[in-house]
Amino acid sequence: MLWDGEVRCRVRELIRRTPSLYDGRMKRVLLSWSSGKDSAWALHVLRQQSDIEVVGLLTTLNSEFDRVAMHGTRRSILESQAEAAQLPLWIVPLPWPCSNEVYEERMTEVCNRAVSEHIDALAFGDLFLPDIRAYRETQLKPTGLEPLFPLWELPTAALARDMIAAGLRAKLTCVDSKRLPASFAGREFDAALLRDLQPEVDPCGERGEFHTCVYDGPMFTNPIKVAAGEVVNRDGFVYADFK
Repeated sequence: MLWDGEVRCRVRELIRRTPSLYDGRMKRVLLSWSSGKDSAWALHVLRQQSDIEVVGLLTTLNSEFDRVAMHGTRRSILESQAEAAQLPLWIVPLPWPCSNEVYEERMTEVCNRAVSEHIDALAFGDLFLPDIRAYRETQLKPTGLEPLFPLWELPTAALARDMIAAGLRAKLTCVDSKRLPASFAGREFDAALLRDLQPEVDPCGERGEFHTCVYDGPMFTNPIKVAAGEVVNRDGFVYADFK
């Protein structure tokens, strides 16, 4: 039976957008890696998809402090995470302070590298903020890399519980003291923490209430031993150090 022209056009467009599904090749995906629970869970979810191969973890590093921006995770822990995930680490060094122009210039460079290495897509652990998603999609459009959002619009209360139930273990490394008491810095991301959060705080901290560092979970081959260090307050953000 012959298809009409409209159906043919739709099929051609689908093949153009997702060629790896039709050429027998898995889609090669680079994952934006913050060192926190959402990117770690995104890795776990992506690895459940038979048509996707995660080929690396992409992280921006504050060159002044040698730490992951906002999360405050030390480079040594970041490298241990990549080793436990059995994936190469793509580090993008950023100056401090860093202008938006410099950030976009560095990201363009890494996207060009990804394309040259036959990577098809860049995945993010974003949950529900539409402006963040729109920004990422706009920035990636000229590169040819497909933006992926494997956790998009999953209910965050259920998502947080699912992470914990599956064995994901993380520490709160950064707390916005305007939204959470400073005493939350350094706490375990667990059921007790979820119970202690005020109703206006997102259970996954998606609005920036807190950031985490993952040290164990189903995405890792082995747990990472972490030791608590000092807790400091910088401009209203309370950082708990781990080594």
